[in-house]
Amino acid sequence: MSDRAFLFIFSCAVILASVGASIWLVVTGQAAYVDGLFLLLMCLSVAFAFGLYVMFMIRRALESLEPPAAAKTTKSAPGAQPKAAAGIPAKTAPLVSAEKTE
Repeated sequence: MSDRAFLFIFSCAVILASVGASIWLVVTGQAAYVDGLFLLLMCLSVAFAFGLYVMFMIRRALESLEPPAAAKTTKSAPGAQPKAAAGIPAKTAPLVSAEKTE
């Protein structure tokens, strides 16, 4: 089994355990007290953190399944200026005129 599959299964197990503990705290009434409330908040925050990680893993797996985007060839509009090459600044009009007017 790959490490990603193990991490996915472990993350799902942690999420289920955290949600299960949260439900147990609410059902037994322990969430009504300060200690139980903080334990409930910690269980939910752990489930949320691992849930974000699982969503990230699923999104990355789906992105790797998509075919690579084809190179787009677009025709430039008539009168459009070509882009400057890397390292060569594009010719633009100066922001301040070089002539002094007094």
